Amino acid sequence: MLYFKKSKLINTRIHKFLHWEHWPLLMFYIPNIPYAFVHGIVARNLVFYTAVNPGIKNSGIGSESKFKTLQILPKKYIPKSVLHRENQDVEITLKYMKEEGIDFPLIVKPDVGFRGLLVKKIENKGDLIKYIHKYPISMIIQEFLTHPNECGIFYYRHPNEKIGKISSITLKEFLTIEGDGESTIKELVYSNERAFLYYDLIKDDPLITWSEIPENGERIKLSSIGNHSKGTRFINGNHLINEQLENSLNELNHKVNGWFYGRLDVKYSTLEDLYKGNFKILELNGILAEPTHIYDASKMNYWKALKTIRTHWKQLYKIARYNHKHNQVSYSKTVPFLREMFALKAYSNRLKKLSKR
Repeated sequence: MLYFKKSKLINTRIHKFLHWEHWPLLMFYIPNIPYAFVHGIVARNLVFYTAVNPGIKNSGIGSESKFKTLQILPKKYIPKSVLHRENQDVEITLKYMKEEGIDFPLIVKPDVGFRGLLVKKIENKGDLIKYIHKYPISMIIQEFLTHPNECGIFYYRHPNEKIGKISSITLKEFLTIEGDGESTIKELVYSNERAFLYYDLIKDDPLITWSEIPENGERIKLSSIGNHSKGTRFINGNHLINEQLENSLNELNHKVNGWFYGRLDVKYSTLEDLYKGNFKILELNGILAEPTHIYDASKMNYWKALKTIRTHWKQLYKIARYNHKHNQVSYSKTVPFLREMFALKAYSNRLKKLSKR
């Protein structure tokens, strides 16, 4: 059994090395840095992109509060949410939850966070208190939405135009296994190539009964977090882009002050609801956002993924330059901005250490 585990782990590492969609995030940005650097020289400011979304701190480079960013959206789109501040008394947070009408189960995640780190579904009050004590950071506590579908929608609009564009839709397929009527959940995970890639992330999940034997054809969802790093499969859904959905996004965008570029992560019930704008927005991601359909390796290769990122950065550049020249949106000052990025890096390292507790 020990040999089997070691063999599987070696195969997992080889698989991740050979399949570019699992490569570190830097592999998608470092090759494009010269492209961004040239635009910075032309703009005469290396952090020109901070003028893209004036309604979001630093236009959404990753240092912004997710909770505060959600507040710029119309209320009907926002899930019930409260902010638990670092070192805040838990009883105060529970009081805010009661006032907001948030019950269990719920989702908790860092207010400043990355790639699904420390995002968790919490089932009861005791587990929430343990979580807050274990991770002393500011976090969002959000109602658990039961909509069956989730997707990412990348949208941008030039400030001098009334109509924007949806450039990417990513459908999300949560990490799931299918029973055969004979094998336990643990055995099914070990035999499933994709599920085993994420075994270390789910092995301590108290909601998974590893000895259970699912019926033949029964589908077991192993994660409710729609993040690629949590095992969710990203599927290119660009075929779903149509005029009705773009009209819904344009209507939404015109109600949001200072947002011109980014990705909405949304939950919805049916495609008809999605097209009509009847959805809830889990997060509004700014300039650091990716058109996540690029991670569908069945329809795209690594080089095309890099080109798609550059295509989006070109739009980002145009929006930033226009906002700066015509709307008097200031660029951030380079040195203070870099200091904040170093602080963000230190915070990111702290999150990673906390996640290993």
